[in-house]
Amino acid sequence: MIPMVAGVMPVFVLIALGYGLRKSDFLPDATWRPIEKLSINFMYPGFLIPSIWGADMSGGGAGAAAGAAVAAVIIVAIGTFAAKPFMKIDGPGYTSVFQGTIRWNSFVFLPVIQAAFGEKGLALAAVMIASIIPVTNILCVAVLARWGADQRGMRPLALIRAMLANPILLACLIGLALNFARVPFIPGVTETLKLLGSAALPTGLIIAGAGLSFAEVARRRVTIAGVSFVKLIIMPPLMWGLCILFGGDHLAQGVAMLCGAAPGAAAAYLLARQMGGDAPLMAGIIALTMVISALMIPLLLFIYHLT
Repeated sequence: MIPMVAGVMPVFVLIALGYGLRKSDFLPDATWRPIEKLSINFMYPGFLIPSIWGADMSGGGAGAAAGAAVAAVIIVAIGTFAAKPFMKIDGPGYTSVFQGTIRWNSFVFLPVIQAAFGEKGLALAAVMIASIIPVTNILCVAVLARWGADQRGMRPLALIRAMLANPILLACLIGLALNFARVPFIPGVTETLKLLGSAALPTGLIIAGAGLSFAEVARRRVTIAGVSFVKLIIMPPLMWGLCILFGGDHLAQGVAMLCGAAPGAAAAYLLARQMGGDAPLMAGIIALTMVISALMIPLLLFIYHLT
């Protein structure tokens, strides 16, 4: 148990390093966006494609974990939608609340899984990502198109184009296609992808830390605390319980549990800026969920270890 929790600690040390680098101006602000672009477009696809390509889809673990993640997201999305009439918040603010409850940070999730469960856990995590990213992106874009500041809506074809422009989603689709077609690993190609992928996890953590902003947390603490409660107190046991219900083994349960405990996604902030959401509120949600996640993940691993 202690080695498992100790293995997770470097994840949050690297996040803190990224935050410190940004705050200290060690790297100019203008450098962070190109680093993030490199990571999202090349490093993360380099990790995801071979991970999904070589994942065992025949076992019950992958299907149960992926099904639990998708089902939990849909349940929480319906609950957040049903609660909207009772929220004293404008449309753009609601879009950030919605994104905050269902989107999660794969930059943090994957290194945590690697530290806690190793390569077998990473394979399951990759399958979960391939299943959940299309669902969360479609739901969040639809909500922003309806309640964002512009409220211009989005045609179905434009929505599909926006989805396919996401390099993470595209990498998941490529990995799934190669897996389902039973294409064997290609010498040279697979090694190149894995080499790129080896840089994805530490780079992603530093980027996640650099993007944190706590300016809004104190000003809108009730809203942000409420979103954080749903995201990190309700979602982890919900995903865990659904995974058990769907017949997932112990490893699949642990991966599903940690998926639920991942903090808010930095991509949600970018989407809020692009589509008229409340970007400052989104930044505050991401920051607070990151801090709480650092406390919740060791606690959940302790509980998981006892089961």
